[in-house]
Amino acid sequence: MRLSYPASVKIVKIPCTGRVDTIHMLEAFANGADGVCLVGCLEGDCHFIAGNIRAGKRVLYAKNLLDEAGIGGERLEMYNLSASDGRKFAFVMREITEKIIGLGPNPIKTVNRKA
Repeated sequence: MRLSYPASVKIVKIPCTGRVDTIHMLEAFANGADGVCLVGCLEGDCHFIAGNIRAGKRVLYAKNLLDEAGIGGERLEMYNLSASDGRKFAFVMREITEKIIGLGPNPIKTVNRKA
């Protein structure tokens, strides 16, 4: 069974979403990403105890910062999925990609082009 998701999705593997700091999410946008989606293990199933819960809190904080900066917090999402649920992962990637396309390009890229 081959599952497909948009080619524009770039996967960065890390041991735990708890390792992702707010600055990493913001740097992705500063470097031109139109959207960022963290996918972590199910709550209660984290091998690192509560890494996904810490990541969820950081995502909420970063969403607020993105809203304040005029980029838009809706460009950042976090999902908790089972590692064995490839169908759901592919669906989520297609869904978030459609959402980002609807939002248009990252406003930072437009500002940098004008400068």
